[in-house]
Amino acid sequence: MIEARHLRVLRAVSATGSFSAAARELGCTQPAVSQQMKALEASTGTPLLIRTGREMRLTQAGEALVRHATGILAGLTAAEEEIAAIAGLRAGRVRLVSFPSGSSTLVPGALAALRAAHPGTRVSLVEAEPPRSVEMLREGDCDVALAFRYEGRREAPQGRGGGASAGEEWDDLVVRPLLADRLVGLVPEGHRLAGADAVTIGEFADEPWIAGCPRCRRQLVEVCEGAGFVPRIDFATDDYPAVIGLVGAGLGVAVLPELAIESVRPRGARTVTVEPAVRREIVALTLPDLAQVPAVAATLDHLARAATR
Repeated sequence: MIEARHLRVLRAVSATGSFSAAARELGCTQPAVSQQMKALEASTGTPLLIRTGREMRLTQAGEALVRHATGILAGLTAAEEEIAAIAGLRAGRVRLVSFPSGSSTLVPGALAALRAAHPGTRVSLVEAEPPRSVEMLREGDCDVALAFRYEGRREAPQGRGGGASAGEEWDDLVVRPLLADRLVGLVPEGHRLAGADAVTIGEFADEPWIAGCPRCRRQLVEVCEGAGFVPRIDFATDDYPAVIGLVGAGLGVAVLPELAIESVRPRGARTVTVEPAVRREIVALTLPDLAQVPAVAATLDHLARAATR
């Protein structure tokens, strides 16, 4: 019989490429990983790993088992949580991953309301930008992923397997729409456009730019190219407060999501409306099996309520 703990170890070995790295990730010893792999190979009756020097490769059987492991482990988690709720334990565990501006705006209110309504539910939070957050969900490393994508743009998954068509990014997931987050311009207080009611992106053609995360940076370049120019990006940072600080110091202009500006006081900078509007779609994602888990469903509900406030 294949045990869930053995599948978790096999997946860690596959992801890291060695017993020692898998042991570090799982918080156990290398001999323990080796013993569990031997037990799993004994259960399946076939080799799952090939050792070549310092590297570890999966056999065909090992690849097949890893491919099924995420769905199996997600199904087991769903079963355990649902049974606990039915048994009246009133307990649950939710692993949430969010991008930074979502963590500072949507998540706090949602989790406070969730704790008040369901004090027995425990929620952990880590931060990751999409598409990494979506990969974590598919790999079984979280239960709910707060993610975004820009309107009119659908990207193929960027996991190890690749190869999926562009229209399938979230087709295998439960998608809970939360809000449309508009991009706004950010200029220094003394800038010539600081008092404008609205500006077109083309009016920034000759400006130095401060760009955000890689996905936002790619979107910025596409929008500017659509307006007939290539932005001169002098600075790039994943940290929104750093973007705002650089703009406030007069070092360039930027476009940021409204959620990002909500979470930071833009000292020395002014926001301006950019036309035509560019928005990103903010959603909460989970796996179909996990959507049936009461604690996960409650988390989705509270995230949706927080987005309407």
